[in-house]
Amino acid sequence: MLANYLIGLREGLEAALVVSILVAYLVKSERRHLLTRIWVGVALAVGVSLAFGALLTYGPSGLTFEAQEAIGGTLSIIAVCFVTWMIFWMARAARAMSGELRGQIDKAAEGSRWSLVLVAVLAVGREGLETALFLWAATKAGTREAAGSATPTWEPLLGAALGLATAVVIGYLLYRGAISINLSRFFTWTGYFLILVAAGVLSYGVHDLQEAGILPGLDTIAFDVSDTIDPSTWYAVLLKGVFNFSPVTTVLEAVVWVLYVVPTLLLFIAGVRRRAVSTPPATPAPSPAAR
Repeated sequence: MLANYLIGLREGLEAALVVSILVAYLVKSERRHLLTRIWVGVALAVGVSLAFGALLTYGPSGLTFEAQEAIGGTLSIIAVCFVTWMIFWMARAARAMSGELRGQIDKAAEGSRWSLVLVAVLAVGREGLETALFLWAATKAGTREAAGSATPTWEPLLGAALGLATAVVIGYLLYRGAISINLSRFFTWTGYFLILVAAGVLSYGVHDLQEAGILPGLDTIAFDVSDTIDPSTWYAVLLKGVFNFSPVTTVLEAVVWVLYVVPTLLLFIAGVRRRAVSTPPATPAPSPAAR
């Protein structure tokens, strides 16, 4: 639940910032009459993202077990690729995001009625589809049965909903100038967290493909601590809920986890240090309304 809350918070805040920038720019450029098109685009993007999440959840239910595992494993790996790309892109390009969006608004405002709607759909929908895919993969991994216990599906979904709701509130307060947070620091720390969560999802995706018979080694166990770590304890729930830790892990799952976490963390840390050296000390970001 905690992992999905933080995923919903981070991804939701990204989308909220995009909407805030779009709205603030139209308001400051005295084009309030175009705001309706932005909200139509946002509503369409949210609807498409929800439909995509429903398709992921209910689409494969009529297939065989092996087919479901193959689809689930493949989508989990795709989700990890998207999130990893997003973590590095957000850290590198966030400062230019505002100017890029404003340029798109200017071009769309001079085009047809639907041009501005399309800008909002693409800007918000990209975040929405990515969020739906990663939340689905994280929820599927977090609710798998391990050592005789399984987390109810509603818990991670509730966590995601609360995270998204928190992001909407923070985005609104940032827009109104009521609060000011260091977004660079926020995305850096949540980036570290997401790398560890993504590693658990990737490991789970590999496990799915092993159960589907696509990858070997389902019975080759790296460690089995199910007798040591009681699934009912708080730390077992925390490890499973946040990092998708499985008490029974195959060799291939463990190898993939290490091969993902070590180079990804090193690259991310190097990027953070490079930006810290090349830029002056970070200051709290101004509200979108003030830009």
